[in-house]
Amino acid sequence: MKGAKQRPPAECLYLSFSHRAEGCVFPLHTAASLFLLAYCDCRAFKVYLVLTEDREDVSLPESPPAPGVQTHVISRDELPPIVQNCCLPAVVETPDNFCRAGLAVVLRHIIQRAYDLDPSRKELLELLGFKKTCLKACAEVSQWTRLCELTIPLATEHFLRESPQAPCVPAELQQLERKLGEPVRVHNDDKLRRQKLRQQQAAAPGPRPAQAQRPGTGPGPELQAAFCRLGLQEEPAAAPREPPRVRRARASELPPLEHVFAEGLYFTLADIVLLPCVHLFLVALSRRLSEKLAEFPLLAAWYQRVQEVPRVRAAASQCGIRFLHLPELLSRSQEQRPELSETLGAEDPEEQSEAPFVGGPRPTMTKLREKGIEVMFAPHPCPAWTLDWNSLPAAVSPKEGKMSSDRALRKQQQLNNLVSVVTQQAKPGDRIVDFCSGGGHVGIVLAHVLPLCQVILVENKELSLIRAKKRSDELGLSNIWFIQANMEYFTGMFNIGVALHACGVATDMVIDHCIQARATFVTSPCCYGFIQRTSKFSFPKSEQFKAVLSYKEHMILCRFADQTAVQLPAPRRLIGKQCMYLVDLDRARAAEERGYSAHVISMEPESCSPKNNMIVGVPV
Repeated sequence: MKGAKQRPPAECLYLSFSHRAEGCVFPLHTAASLFLLAYCDCRAFKVYLVLTEDREDVSLPESPPAPGVQTHVISRDELPPIVQNCCLPAVVETPDNFCRAGLAVVLRHIIQRAYDLDPSRKELLELLGFKKTCLKACAEVSQWTRLCELTIPLATEHFLRESPQAPCVPAELQQLERKLGEPVRVHNDDKLRRQKLRQQQAAAPGPRPAQAQRPGTGPGPELQAAFCRLGLQEEPAAAPREPPRVRRARASELPPLEHVFAEGLYFTLADIVLLPCVHLFLVALSRRLSEKLAEFPLLAAWYQRVQEVPRVRAAASQCGIRFLHLPELLSRSQEQRPELSETLGAEDPEEQSEAPFVGGPRPTMTKLREKGIEVMFAPHPCPAWTLDWNSLPAAVSPKEGKMSSDRALRKQQQLNNLVSVVTQQAKPGDRIVDFCSGGGHVGIVLAHVLPLCQVILVENKELSLIRAKKRSDELGLSNIWFIQANMEYFTGMFNIGVALHACGVATDMVIDHCIQARATFVTSPCCYGFIQRTSKFSFPKSEQFKAVLSYKEHMILCRFADQTAVQLPAPRRLIGKQCMYLVDLDRARAAEERGYSAHVISMEPESCSPKNNMIVGVPV
């Protein structure tokens, strides 16, 4: 029909499949993906269930995950080559050189595609949360993403596999219970907190208002706000002006807001990811350790509340999930719910912040110097090397991007440094991975100048990768793949890993990924001030630096390493440059302790970037 919006070609969605139990498809990443497809009524994908092992007796899903969605069962050997290098779930576009991998990335893409097909369903975008950041941060730096995307699904699966005679309640589910008891922090929450204060004062001196209520039983301002957004309640009439004692109350005197859903007041993608996990956990707990149910009143209240969200019950029914009803536990939850002060006191030690830093970097640098650790850059292997930018196609040059001519020149100089080292190391047939690739400035140049090598761009920002693919298509490159994923979801083997200005611990993630693959790495770090302890990395990293510096002293170096901007006084920039070197030297020494020859090199010319270090490591 003339003027009708043309439906884009279906994408292929690949999901792991091991077995079915309690109505859910396993692994739980797959259960969450199928549930979201049903919830969104999304038919934009051809769904393939990929067997995790060679079995002919697998029990397949009894019905498709959504009307019109058919599932096909394949083995891992039948996956497109690009997907064989990634963790599932994964989505692939035709012609099989653009892949999205990892649970959060794939689920966010499903939501966006469902909305694109029907822009009238604006409620779907609400699943992405405030500023569309729900589960966007990678699990390595976000404890919340890690809890939802990795640890809770894995802990639930482990709990279900445990012997019924001696089950152990997963600590991750206990952590989620505590999270649900913490105060909610939302944008511009002052109005809701004052409404809550007015309600509490109106109820005084009677009993304290119930804090965990089922929808429809007189919700407080939190539930009112949440269910108005979901369309379950009408917007309340304009409230009369608050009494003076409420208007004048200081922020510290206002009551905290309480969780309605997992991330706070509003139903988001996090609730969809957690629902199959919590459902199976509560089912197993009610059978094996029913007395323990009373320890999870907030989780049970959340579980019951999510069922009231429109389309959740229908999607669950379609996926074979049969909800429990926990009326006794819910009635007890109002009496047994822990106080906010108790739950906040139960925070994980990792979440407790360090004391503020005192002093500058000089005492730390002096300690290192006394142990023979001094600032001494390795010589640049080819300081005058440069690409002939004038002879290259326009789409290869960073000048084609949206940047000033001065910045484009500096970017060319940065690329000269990285490409010169990579081309020295690369051999025909090598795989080169451009981690944190952004718009593909490094990867596209490498794919063009090394046509006999396979280049893979790995980036978690969708729009950046789409821009890179557009430039690649203009050049007609056939030796390049694009993978939107956090780098831990790229599992393929490779020979060289490169990263230009990977922020904070992303540089450490790149180096670690390369070491695990025994690949050469060429990295240029950035954002030293964002370096912090993670579930995988502690600092200092090398045994040599650990013997001299504490974590706080190392963090002082990291903070001052960011003070290299050109507008700063020259002495201050010099200190910043020295701190940069020492932080990167610790990274290089840690690589050497794992069987590498590693060096810290300064880019030429140094004016190409305030962050002008390179760490180059070659396995020995």
